[in-house]
Amino acid sequence: EETKRKKEARKAHARSEFAQKVHGLRAKLLNKKRYAEKATMRKTIAQHDERTNKHKDAEKVPEGAVAAYLLDRENVNRAKVLSNTIKQKRKEKAGKWAVPVPKVRPIAEAETFKVIKTGKKIDKAWKRMVTKVTFVGDGFTRKPPKYERFIRPRALRFKKAHVTHPQL
Repeated sequence: EETKRKKEARKAHARSEFAQKVHGLRAKLLNKKRYAEKATMRKTIAQHDERTNKHKDAEKVPEGAVAAYLLDRENVNRAKVLSNTIKQKRKEKAGKWAVPVPKVRPIAEAETFKVIKTGKKIDKAWKRMVTKVTFVGDGFTRKPPKYERFIRPRALRFKKAHVTHPQL
């Protein structure tokens, strides 16, 4: 048990040393992973803070005259905002909407993209045309056609993702 504790304590030093040494793509990936960890940590801390939050009591309105020194005080009561049942329901909903990723088969590049030849002598082959339906979202804007590496045809650009799930 003591060795486990010590090993866990030393792990932070090793991670720090690695983070300082690493370069290039590996550094990018590490930073992305660390950023995600920090974001989840922040969310959990925020949830814990919210639990002991003070909220205004809208129902309690003082009747009659109130002394001047009491006017700035607002009736507050401690409220446990996120109860366990609500959390449980959220988890269940989140589980329902998750897409079963392992069942999705990987698609070959040749199946997804068609090579487009460009240039004066039609010898440059750096452009690709997408042959499958793609999700682009509302904020999608095309690059100028000259610099567009991946051409998404208008008919294959979807703003809404239609996800099918056996339980829904």
